[in-house]
Parts: sequence; C-alpha cells; structure tokens
Amino acid sequence: MNSTMIIGVAGGSASGKTSVAHAILEKFDDEKVAVIEHDSYYKNQSQLSMEERIKTNYDHPLAFDTDYFIAQLKELKDGRAVDIPTYDYPNHTRAKETYRQEPVDVIIVEGILVLEDERLRELMDIKIFVDTDDDVRILRRIKRDMDERGRSLDSIITQYLSAVKPMYDRFIEPTKRFADIILPEGISNVVGVDILMTKIESLLTQV
Repeated sequence: MNSTMIIGVAGGSASGKTSVAHAILEKFDDEKVAVIEHDSYYKNQSQLSMEERIKTNYDHPLAFDTDYFIAQLKELKDGRAVDIPTYDYPNHTRAKETYRQEPVDVIIVEGILVLEDERLRELMDIKIFVDTDDDVRILRRIKRDMDERGRSLDSIITQYLSAVKPMYDRFIEPTKRFADIILPEGISNVVGVDILMTKIESLLTQV
C-alpha cells in the first residue's frame, strides 16, 4: 500500500466498539494494522487539583485533546512515527508514559466521539457506528466497572445518569448520521460484520 486507510469506529460506552475494532485487526492481520483509542487523548490535567480533576466529564467532547489526535494521525499518514500518550485514570490526568506507533497500512480509530469532529471524519475512509441498545450497554458497563475498576454499583449508576446517558443523547447518538455503516449489536451481528469486512477488503485492493 502507498496510502494509509483510516477506519473510524464510534458508538456509546460499552456498545462493543473495541470488539469490532479488534475483529478488524484479526481479520486483516496480513496487513500492517493498528488500533488507536481516542481515550488516549484525554486532556492533560496535571495543572488542576484532584478535586477539580474528578469533576471531569469524560463523555464530553471538551474532555479530549482532539487537535493533538488529528495532528498525530496526519503524521502517521505522512509516514512518520509518533509517540502516543497514555492516560492515568486513577489520577485523572495524562501519564508520563507514551508508546511508539510506527506508520501502518490501516489505522482503526476507536472511541465514543470519533465521528463528532468534522476534521477527524474527513481523515476517515470508512466510518462505523456500533449501535447497541441502552439497556445492554448499561448492564455491560456495570459489570465492567465493578469487575475491572472496583467501582460500586451506586457510583456507576450515578455517573451513568448524570453524564454518560445525557452525553450519549446530546453528542454521541447524533453522530450516527455520519456513519457509512451502522452496525447494530456489534460483532454479534454476523451479517453486518461480514459486509463490513468485505467493504474493507474491497478498499484495500483498490489502493
């Protein structure tokens, strides 16, 4: 390939975005493919007190340094390696550690708001929205946050009602109209996934 294909995978929290992204990664393992998460680009908050940091609404577009995300994607498209940031969730700020990403043939950008910014959408060759029912997503989120993040049920529900659900309705769900492919129920939708893989394969042969 002499150009980089960028595939955007959006959807609500716990919709199955990551599973779809990694299914693409596994399907096209003969290509040079990388998954880059928008979550890696949450803004640095080291200048704020911990009290201020914990008030961050991570489901709002302003929580992300999307300018930096776009700049690094353009660097990769131009054939230059970048050092991708990581996020320190317990301390609610950007970590000191980064990881090196070399240029690849296919970049999968994954996150709740990757279709929200027009400049980001313009970089994408395929835009996917994983559309999963609210009740399924909240149950998955409860299980994930309790099992993996040690959070209480009450805190998960409070955050969901105060931020996750309102931000989904306001910012995330409306980006569905920008998607080339809407994938109900994620990788459980076998027919939809097959159509998606066929489309990616077709574009790869054209480059």
